[in-house]
Amino acid sequence: MIIGQQIVLTVHVLARKIKSAPVVKPDFFQKSREALRRRHRQVIYLNDSEIAAVREYCDRFGIKARSAIFREATMERILAELSDSHPTLF
Repeated sequence: MIIGQQIVLTVHVLARKIKSAPVVKPDFFQKSREALRRRHRQVIYLNDSEIAAVREYCDRFGIKARSAIFREATMERILAELSDSHPTLF
C-alpha cells in the first residue's frame, strides 16, 4: 500500500505544480517580439583580406548567417569595453 500512496502523492505534487504555473498575458509575446526586432541598419565595408578571412571562418565552421557573426562580435566588444570603463568615484 505504500507504493500506491507514493504514486497518489506524486500525482498531487505534479498537479499542484501544473496549476501553479504563471499565466502569460496574451500580448507579452507580441511586445517582446517587437522589442527584439532590428530596425536600425548599419553598413560596414571590408577590404579583400578581411572579407576573405570572414568567408574562410564561415566556411570552416559552417556558418551561413554572416550578419550574426558581425553582430555578436561587435556587441561582445562594445559590452566588454563598457563594463571595463565603468565610472569611478575618485
